[in-house]
Amino acid sequence: MKDKVNEIRISYTERIPSPFWQKISSSKDAAQMLFEHWDKQTIQVHESFKIVLLNNNNKVKGIYQLSKGGLTGTLVDLRILFAVVLKSLSVAIILTHNHPSGTLKASEADRLITQKIKKAAELLDIKVLDHLIIVPDGNYYSFADEGIL
Repeated sequence: MKDKVNEIRISYTERIPSPFWQKISSSKDAAQMLFEHWDKQTIQVHESFKIVLLNNNNKVKGIYQLSKGGLTGTLVDLRILFAVVLKSLSVAIILTHNHPSGTLKASEADRLITQKIKKAAELLDIKVLDHLIIVPDGNYYSFADEGIL
């Protein structure tokens, strides 16, 4: 008798045709788009970690919320992050999370997770273009602009 196994299917559904995808040309473009899509009722309550998925022209395929945490932190599971990136056939990503406190400074934990993600991405030929920290008033901190990416 043959062993039975489950079939795994992976899918990606495109709802907005690619000619209409927003192009990201700067950290300001990305921060404005992200702030516009962030839930204003929760941005100052808890941290969330999201990834912006991009094609090779830096056009946004979509935004994926990877995790929702507490007041001062949230977990990032690299396996889930890269499953989403690979499933969407994205070639570049922008990492982002919010600081409910309004602090525009990268913590040591922020720096470490960014380097860990960047190192893993290099193995898969995926570019990490930036890591943005968004605060409730709409301001942002860019790892790329600060030269720490």
